[in-house]
Amino acid sequence: MKQQILSLAVAGVVASTAVAETALEEITIIGTREAARTLPGSAALVDNEQIRIEAANDINQLLKTVPGIYIMEEDGYGLRPNIGIRGATSERSSKVTLMEDGVMIAPAPYSNPAAYYFPTMARMDAVEVLKGAPLLRYGPQTTGGVINMVSTQIPESNRGRLNFRYGQNGEADLLANYGGRAGDFGFLLETTQRRSDGYKDIDRSSRDSGYEISDYLLKLGWEGERQSLLFKAQHSEETSNETYLGLTDTDFDRDPDRRYGLSSIDQMDNDHQGYNLTYSLVLGDNVKMSLLGYYNKYARDWLKLDDDNFIDDANAGDSVAQGILDGTRDALGLEYKHNNREYVSQGLDLNFDIDLGAHQVAAGVRQHEDEMDRYQPVDIYNQVDGELAFVESVAPTGGNNRFEEADATSLWLVDNWQVSETLDVNLALRYENVDSSRKQYASPDRSDSPRQRSNSSDAWLPGASFTYQLADNWQLLAGVHRGFSPLGGGATENQEPEVSVNWEVGFRYQGDWFVEAIGFYSDFENSTENCSNASPCSNGAKSGSFVTGQAIVQGLEFQLGTELEAGNLRVPLDLMYTYTQAEISKDNPTEGFEDGDQLASVPENTFSLRVGLETAMGWNNYVVAKYIDEMCVSVGCNNGDDRFGRTRDLFVIDLISRYELTPESAVYLKVENVFDDQSIVSRQPDGARPNKPQTASVGVEWRF
Repeated sequence: MKQQILSLAVAGVVASTAVAETALEEITIIGTREAARTLPGSAALVDNEQIRIEAANDINQLLKTVPGIYIMEEDGYGLRPNIGIRGATSERSSKVTLMEDGVMIAPAPYSNPAAYYFPTMARMDAVEVLKGAPLLRYGPQTTGGVINMVSTQIPESNRGRLNFRYGQNGEADLLANYGGRAGDFGFLLETTQRRSDGYKDIDRSSRDSGYEISDYLLKLGWEGERQSLLFKAQHSEETSNETYLGLTDTDFDRDPDRRYGLSSIDQMDNDHQGYNLTYSLVLGDNVKMSLLGYYNKYARDWLKLDDDNFIDDANAGDSVAQGILDGTRDALGLEYKHNNREYVSQGLDLNFDIDLGAHQVAAGVRQHEDEMDRYQPVDIYNQVDGELAFVESVAPTGGNNRFEEADATSLWLVDNWQVSETLDVNLALRYENVDSSRKQYASPDRSDSPRQRSNSSDAWLPGASFTYQLADNWQLLAGVHRGFSPLGGGATENQEPEVSVNWEVGFRYQGDWFVEAIGFYSDFENSTENCSNASPCSNGAKSGSFVTGQAIVQGLEFQLGTELEAGNLRVPLDLMYTYTQAEISKDNPTEGFEDGDQLASVPENTFSLRVGLETAMGWNNYVVAKYIDEMCVSVGCNNGDDRFGRTRDLFVIDLISRYELTPESAVYLKVENVFDDQSIVSRQPDGARPNKPQTASVGVEWRF
């Protein structure tokens, strides 16, 4: 283990008032929904009210209500989300900066950012999304956007919360916490317990397709006259009977919830632990310093079939491949790989907020390091008479036995300048310097001299944005910034990181109605894909990076919200629509791409509508409708008639009915996918995958 590292960095968006005192605060990048609607850049906040009302435990379903976000579902439960934002494609969320309480939360944010770990959504208090030039305050992924999940805060007084939900397929969620204050000290204890038997039936197997998750959180705080200390510890464990093996299209159309017996032994086991320590000190009337240290460790072993193209062959009409999938034909030498990896991510941030009157300045530097140790043996099985029989285990060599790491230095300077009562300007400059390397071993015990590769890259990333108050209710906003996406630990010396120039311009209206329309345009010098087993690149690679070339991503985001009244009834309404065109912008004969080829994992249209009917008697009902267009699985699916090269569109409606028993307690009914519409929402990595079918559950919430 490398020694603990030190760094300097600046805190979040600086408040518009003088820094005068400390508090036990969680790190947020936006703060409130009102702040999101006035920032000199596009932003959104999924607040605690929406999370509670929708009884949400799947990050995918929440973010489908946010403009500019693209979701590619995988397991129906959001265990390992694939999230994209604008020009940042969705493969394992590796092109998006993911944070929890302001700390990068991907297993290895620079060397291996693919989000095989994702925080338990059920324990989150809010989800913040920041796009446009102000996101340069954060990183390393600065093309599309930043997602910050805000965990439960230490309460101001002693109090607790209990939320339990039970539904079909043995699905059960429990959230319990208790915290409070005693003088200058505060604490919070919280646990989330989740389980399900799954909605898929595995051929010839008694094993279910579900999961079990246990998550524990501890926060301790101390607040003095001009200083405070906040400690956070988190630990989670997951066992999920998940697979990479999907279905052929023919089998999907017959029964989307079927799983082949070949996947009966597939299982993910993982363990995550994270520790944060934040020290804040007021240095004067106008300066605040905070020191944040973080350490995250993640270990996982995903045993799953390393598919021998059975799905592709069966889709092409190969009866032998179909027979192997059905279990009617024997198959020898089936490889089940232990995708066994350990990750470490660590750093220390020293943060300053400086109030200079009209200028709110943030400046700093972060030193970070992360690593991934991959040791993946392969178990050999034979399928005989439809049953799997173990043969032997093969020790890992080559690509299955390697170590990758990255060291990164980030500097930034941000000035939020209130030029006048009507003009607010945000100026940002970020610098990223990344050194990454890989060692790959030919012998299982790593006694040989490894094959090595390395990459060094750096980039200056300027940005500017503004809001201008046209009238009391009308606001104009615009911005431009340079985006950056590091290549990861598998990059070779001559590869360049993804860089782009990103523009946005739009307007806001705020009165009885909130209306926002923002056009965005991203020009990529060299668009890249991060390759993994979960999301193979367009060239079929399952590791490293793949450069697809120059590309243009452009589109429109639209939001509308209001609350109508009819007698004693209140009708909250929120609508979202996003249009996106994402294409190669210059012929790339080396890779076989042409100008106009669609990029992978970006739908043309997404839409959501949230409508409520709230009564004075405490019986409130809500409908959430979500639509996502079909999308390419790999670049260029629009230039051909390969029906297996794209997903299918999906329209789903959820219903939630709540009854407030008392101001502190409620019971609720939730029906997901009311009309039981299922579609091919993904084809990666191996075959067609469905969304979650119609699922009903009931729950109770009690705050005390």
